[in-house]
Amino acid sequence: MPDTRDVVALILQDHRRMEDLFRLMRSVEADRAAALREFADLLIAHALAEEEKVYPALKRFKKIDDEEVEHGEEEHEEGNKALLELLEVDEVGSEEWDEKLEELVEAIAHHTDEEERTILNGARENVAMERREELGAAFLEARERQLKAGCGDVDNVRRIVGS
Repeated sequence: MPDTRDVVALILQDHRRMEDLFRLMRSVEADRAAALREFADLLIAHALAEEEKVYPALKRFKKIDDEEVEHGEEEHEEGNKALLELLEVDEVGSEEWDEKLEELVEAIAHHTDEEERTILNGARENVAMERREELGAAFLEARERQLKAGCGDVDNVRRIVGS
């Protein structure tokens, strides 16, 4: 269980874990396939929980830009597509795998940077801590439900990207 329930801090923790997993996926000494499996589960669970519990609530705050929130959802789609392309590569560590990994890193790094500067800073400035903690609890519950369902499975990612 995380030591915070602040939705902003929880989202940031996930972003930092994704960065750690990118480092592992790039390392020839790491279990790159295991890092990809963990990353796929985390990315899908994180994005779905944001879209289900966090983004709709933040749209209700006047000082948080609805367009930024909608743009965040579009970037989730881009990240999911890049993830699917990597999951569909047959050989971990191949030239194609490395190429698709870098495309995924670029899509996710762009999104997390933008989300942290716009949506999360807006939430920090405009949403009371009590409400951020309520959103954090809802985010964790939705994220955990997705993780238990094996949401990063390639077939599930195909369904998400296809929908």
